[in-house]
Amino acid sequence: MKPSMPLLEAIDSPEDLRKLSEKDLPRLAREIRQTIIETVSETGGHLAPCLGVVELTLALHYVFNTPEDAIIWDVGHQAYAHKLLTGRREQFHTLRQYEGISGFPKREESPYDAFDTGHSSTSISATLGIALAKHLKGDPSKTIAVIGDGSMTGGIAFEALNQAGHLGNDLIVILNDNEMSISPNVGALSSFLSRKLTGKAMVRVKREMEHFLKSFANVGENILHVLKRSEESIKGFFTPGMLFEALKFEYIGPIPGHQIDNLIQTLQNIRDFSQGPVLVHMLTTKGKGYPPAESNPGDYHGVGPFVIETGAPVPSPPSPVSYTKTFGDALVKIAEEDPRIAAISAAMTQGTGLTEFSQRFPDRFFDVGIAEQHAVTFAAGLSIEGMLPVVAIYSTFLQRALDQIIHDVCLQNLPVTFAIDRGGVVGDDGPTHHGVFDLSFLRFIPNLVLMAPKDEDELQHMLLTAILYPGPAAVRYPRGAGQGVPLSSTFSKLPFGKGELLKEGKDILLLPVGNRVYPAMEAAEGLAKVGIDAAVINPRFINPLDGDLIAEWAEKTGRVITIEDNVRKGGFGSAVIELLAKRRLTQIQTKLLGLPDKFIEHGTQEILWSKCKIDTPAIINAGMALMDATE
Repeated sequence: MKPSMPLLEAIDSPEDLRKLSEKDLPRLAREIRQTIIETVSETGGHLAPCLGVVELTLALHYVFNTPEDAIIWDVGHQAYAHKLLTGRREQFHTLRQYEGISGFPKREESPYDAFDTGHSSTSISATLGIALAKHLKGDPSKTIAVIGDGSMTGGIAFEALNQAGHLGNDLIVILNDNEMSISPNVGALSSFLSRKLTGKAMVRVKREMEHFLKSFANVGENILHVLKRSEESIKGFFTPGMLFEALKFEYIGPIPGHQIDNLIQTLQNIRDFSQGPVLVHMLTTKGKGYPPAESNPGDYHGVGPFVIETGAPVPSPPSPVSYTKTFGDALVKIAEEDPRIAAISAAMTQGTGLTEFSQRFPDRFFDVGIAEQHAVTFAAGLSIEGMLPVVAIYSTFLQRALDQIIHDVCLQNLPVTFAIDRGGVVGDDGPTHHGVFDLSFLRFIPNLVLMAPKDEDELQHMLLTAILYPGPAAVRYPRGAGQGVPLSSTFSKLPFGKGELLKEGKDILLLPVGNRVYPAMEAAEGLAKVGIDAAVINPRFINPLDGDLIAEWAEKTGRVITIEDNVRKGGFGSAVIELLAKRRLTQIQTKLLGLPDKFIEHGTQEILWSKCKIDTPAIINAGMALMDATE
């Protein structure tokens, strides 16, 4: 039986939180941490980021009048404590489960979620927009962005800081720094200086002094300038805040992020006395309160179910090697033979399978931070000088670099390879992380070759094919385990633009792409049991399509079903319809199976494939219905 949480169990909203005394908050923080650890050990989720911001979350809701004062969580994977404090305690056990609460902030879920997040570096832009709109309406409530040091590597964050400093509106940015190493003494001194510099008396004295000196025309302005430079020099000596001061933010910190009394005092001072944009630099420990996560926060950033006592993953049946690992291993083998190969990650070295490459070829590996746009254009520059760069990025994050793919790579027809991981629905992270648009937004780009493997072995050959192609090429593959097929020890170039006939048939043609090929083969077996003879083609290439092969078997069968783990609009099925129309085969009866015209909620891949009707039973049903409709 789980121990009771007497403080947390009485919290149904931040109003309940504010009824507690400050001395109760450390105990509440322990209860929140225990609840997060227990829940994530069963559901999986983002553990270390959430444990690191418990005191910060408590202080924000304790000091500010949420939801009137809006908090925007950058990325949002650190918002579990926020959810527990804002009316979702009873539903917290459904975290990231199908039809349960999301692992990220969602406006439709709670008025305390001020902005939907899931991708990084957006919080300051959104917060500035909200703050400016409030100002124009005469609304005095506060807006607060909470952004991590990793997200600060995203260019959009600095674009927003630049405009915020220029406009000068009230805005609070909390920089949650869980990576920078600063000695305890310096941190303590900085915390002391920050609290004193934000206090009521100090703020009043500074403003009165400024007003007095400005009355003396040029002389006063010069003295004021010298005094400000002196203050900045003192702060800059002890803190890394000069960059933010240059952007016209009042910089406060760094301060310890787990001393809740200090956090509350600092935030209260900012709430009551600060004017204009303020950046508060807080130092936190990722994974705080759970030793396995504290000692190895990278491995506990996002986890599956685990054993609390040891931190070890819950044992599960052996599964085939993942597509991600297959990609990483194959790239290492190719790079051993070709010194022109370089690999680029956007802060996802481990997630994209590039850890071994980074260790084996450190001079040819580049982690550019959360900067997908830069990653693509940087790769373009490498290719101009004869390198063969491979940019490995999750499908959902590649969306951020579409302009660079078009203008900086494809327009110049440069030999850059895009390894697009997590293509299709990805599971419990939900709509911000599903990679379900890439076939649609990539296939229309001139010069770009686009492929999708049916299994992990074909991925190896496609990767080599893409790297050796004298222009831009992309290989799109899903999250999770492969099919368990044997892996070739040597790789071969695939015939360019050619599909693969897997099964002949006279009644209907199944055209599945990527991870839908094996379900389609199973569906063909099911259709055979009811007397329907289905042909199956693995297209391999989405752009260019193997028009001859597809048209031949479309004419032979008279019926075509396309299946894709991508939105139907503009996707692979649309490409097939265009092909048939171009070849004047409009008499062919078609059915397009793919994801519907809506954002797909979170849930396991198996549940989502079933709900979206792209799994084996759905293909069988579609085949039977198409036969009935055309007989």
